[in-house]
Amino acid sequence: MKNTIISRRNFLKATGLCAVAASLPVTLTACGSKGGFKVAVPNDTTNEARALMLLQENGLLTLKEGLDITATKKDIAENPYNLEIVEIEAAQIPNVLQDMDFAVINSNYAIAAGLDPITQSLASEGAASKYVNLLCCKEGNENEPKIKALAAALSSKQVADYIANTYGGAVVATVEAPLADGLAADVDYAALNGTTVSCACSPAPHAEILAIASAILAGQGITLEIKEFDDYIIPNTVVEDGTLDTNYFQHEPYMTDFNAQNNTHIVSVAGIHVEPMGIYGGKQTSLDALEG
Repeated sequence: MKNTIISRRNFLKATGLCAVAASLPVTLTACGSKGGFKVAVPNDTTNEARALMLLQENGLLTLKEGLDITATKKDIAENPYNLEIVEIEAAQIPNVLQDMDFAVINSNYAIAAGLDPITQSLASEGAASKYVNLLCCKEGNENEPKIKALAAALSSKQVADYIANTYGGAVVATVEAPLADGLAADVDYAALNGTTVSCACSPAPHAEILAIASAILAGQGITLEIKEFDDYIIPNTVVEDGTLDTNYFQHEPYMTDFNAQNNTHIVSVAGIHVEPMGIYGGKQTSLDALEG
């Protein structure tokens, strides 16, 4: 397994690309201040909407009717706690917790920051989420044998067991019938011996899960090259331009919005897991603080 970490700063220096926020599940974390409550939310379209829906589900605000993944702070109909919604790049939200009363954080960033969604959350999204994290590739490449082999490895019982045993409900496998050996029946693995398949991903939990799939592929002579990124723009652009074969970091609403906004052609190969959102306490230890 080759595991190459590419920092966003270095990548942007080399390419001139500009990164903004991204996808995946979110977490609400409390901090504390005087007056109206400041709430940081991801500034990308699908995750801001998801964050706002999380706030709504917990009675903190009400959105206009008929809105879902397109909602922004402009669509708040009722704001009984006088929340000030602050839009910030998803990757940077953990760094501003001390300046916010609450912050809605993507779960992979929460895990990476040392927050435990099971023991520290004040409330959480149910596991039956439409925000399933996907293995993706460029349209037209879905049937490439090496990509199908990676999808099968990620759909294995080994990966499902690893997710259940490692994350304790903070990450939930969504493959309905995991493959016992992680091998696809319609792939000629002998022909793939000595080949490499590459995947762009976020560090946690995606790179950790890919490491399990890597062992399955290695048993067939296939090298999985894992490249970690700390944003959610570049993993799609490097698949679109053919630099990498696949990515594993995003859910369908984000992928669809990204394609529409950037004229890209990213498609889903397989759904692997979901990360339920949760509400965490910082300086506040309960949502009852809002009533104070």
